[in-house]
Amino acid sequence: METIRKQATRLREQVARQQQAVLKQFGAGGYGGNLVTDEAELVQHQKLEKLYISTRAGKHYQRDIVRGVEGYIVTGSKQVEIGTKLSEDSRKYGAENTCTSGSTLSRASLSYGRARAQMEKERGNLLKALGTQVAEPLRAMVMGAPLEDARHLAQRYDRMRQEAEAQAIEVSKRQAKVRETPGNSDNVMKLEAAEAKLQDLKSNMGILGKEAAAAMAAVEAQQQRLTLQRLIAMVEAERTYHQRILQILDQLEGEMVSERQRIEAPPSPTVDNSMPPPPPYEEVNGIYASQTHNGLSDGMDYFLGEVMFTYQAVSDVELSLSVGDYVVVRKVTNNGWAEGECKGKAGWFPFGYIERRERVLASKVAEVF
Repeated sequence: METIRKQATRLREQVARQQQAVLKQFGAGGYGGNLVTDEAELVQHQKLEKLYISTRAGKHYQRDIVRGVEGYIVTGSKQVEIGTKLSEDSRKYGAENTCTSGSTLSRASLSYGRARAQMEKERGNLLKALGTQVAEPLRAMVMGAPLEDARHLAQRYDRMRQEAEAQAIEVSKRQAKVRETPGNSDNVMKLEAAEAKLQDLKSNMGILGKEAAAAMAAVEAQQQRLTLQRLIAMVEAERTYHQRILQILDQLEGEMVSERQRIEAPPSPTVDNSMPPPPPYEEVNGIYASQTHNGLSDGMDYFLGEVMFTYQAVSDVELSLSVGDYVVVRKVTNNGWAEGECKGKAGWFPFGYIERRERVLASKVAEVF
């Protein structure tokens, strides 16, 4: 189609050059020269040419975006299918694994399977957003009536302009015949009829040119506005997707690192039977506060610790711990006990059952309180 259009353009240029040669042959004066050199009509014609080129380029760019998004959706859907299968396989292994040396890998597989399912769900949401918010609106405008109607007006104007140019040549020919045969009433009447037709064509061409220019300008503005909006929508959808994926991966990494630390951690410590009991809590103004054992305590700032070994409280002042929990450690005594808070409860526990952590996921910090 583009090749045919280029050939038609070259043919019109050739015809225009031939028309100019005919106009020169039949002399200046008359309507031919006025039509070609009319400043307002020339500006109108150049404006329509620029609008036609601009809207054509805008249409092609919109079509390129639609094709790119459609291709991304096709490949993305295949990736969702592959990722979902991997998620199912990971969860199946985690649920059915009968390894005798521990269940660490099973827990990690379950965590990975859940995270992978969440990521594929987010990918599916992204593909859906790209289809409904980007591809469909742009496709509708590419195929829409406003653009085609405006282009048809411009094409009608172009055909009428060519007709007017041909009529101007006819007027010049009639003028030459009148000069060659003075007093010939038949030639005079034909000249007057040709001039009247040319005037009508010029008048109609001016009106049609304004309508076509207004329609093309409106379409151009709509093209620019809608395409920019869809590009922004595409960027926002992808940004949201990547943020969600990062959150999922951060949480998954934290869970897997904890599993690895459990594997690499030394054997669970035992509480020394000779270790004195933890200090008591005393009530002060309705609030239970811990005291140091025999007045001895390290002057440490609060910090977060991850529970590496399970501990079961044996008295009311002690705090039960589960592997993977996080504790706000508020006090450490010099006889092996630490005092802190976990999941809204406070008490004493063996300090050797936790490890200090400098970086903790926000979701884990929230669980402490």
